[in-house]
This record gives sequence, C-alpha cells and structure tokens, in this order.
Amino acid sequence: MAGGRARRFGGQDKGRLIVHGRSIIVRQVEILQRVASDLLVIAGDPARYTDLPVRVVRDRQPDLGAIGGIDTAVHAAPGTHVVVIACDMPFLTSDLLTHLLDLGRDRDGAWVRTDRGVEPLVACYATAARDRIAAFIAAGGRRASALDTVLRMAELASPDLDRFGAPDRLLANVNTPDDYARVQYDPA
Repeated sequence: MAGGRARRFGGQDKGRLIVHGRSIIVRQVEILQRVASDLLVIAGDPARYTDLPVRVVRDRQPDLGAIGGIDTAVHAAPGTHVVVIACDMPFLTSDLLTHLLDLGRDRDGAWVRTDRGVEPLVACYATAARDRIAAFIAAGGRRASALDTVLRMAELASPDLDRFGAPDRLLANVNTPDDYARVQYDPA
C-alpha cells in the first residue's frame, strides 16, 4: 500500500527511499514475488508507480488511509486472500508473509500483534470479507486495527513472531526522517 500522503515525512514518497542500496518498494516487490503471483500497488496516484512490474490500482475511496487501502486491495485482488503491507517497511520477509497467509486460510485473515497492538498493514485478508470491510467503512469505521470487530482474524505474536526475526527490526517502518536514519544504520 503506497497511497499515504507521508505528512510526517514532508510528503516524500517513502516507498522510494533507499535502504541498503535499494528502494523500499523494490525490496518489497522482490519479497512479494516469492509469496504471490499477482502483485498490486494500491496508490492514491497510480502514475507514480508505472515503472514497477506490477498492477497499480487507485484507491476506491480516496483519503480513508489504511482502511481504504485494505478495502481497495480486497476488491482488486484476484485470489482468495491478499497480503497487505505498508510501503515504508524495509525489513519484512517472505517467510513472515507466507506464514500469515497460512495462518489466515481458515479465517478472514491474519495479522501481527506486538505490545503496540495489531499491525493491520502487515496482514492478509480473505477477499470474501470484502463486503464486511465495505460495511464497516460505510458505518463510519476508520481504524483498520478495529477490523477484528467484524472479521475473524488470526494473530501472530511473540514468541511465534520471534522466529521470523527481531520484531523491532522486522516491523521497522519509516514514518519520519529519524526513522529513516535508524533503518540506514541497521545491519543488512
């Protein structure tokens, strides 16, 4: 998902930031190609991503943030499940994302839970849940982390999460210039 405005990052396209010699979004495309055959970028401005070897889809309902991106993904994805990740997370792994898919197969999806709460943008969602997600939004739901009020979500938390890497590194994201500086010094 690359549709955000990156207000805390001065509007700069966070997915295009370079971490260890490659842009975050290119790293993510490479990882996702190991997990899924159909890749989508959900974006407010699709023209920004035409250079990528993926289909780019405009938000169905602009300006809704993460929940709008999830709604777009479950409506646009051709399969039974869609993996959703934020474009500013450089250290996700294909093993983690594959495990989330496996974990969510008999539910409406699966997401990561840390001591900060759930990570709705490190998750998978069943495309069959699209009507409940749309109804959640229509009823005024805006917090993606509250989707478990209408969906049956499996959770991946420690200690099981730890086998995929240190959670602080694995789930590091770039919301601010300080975050970007931190990920630059993280060993590859």
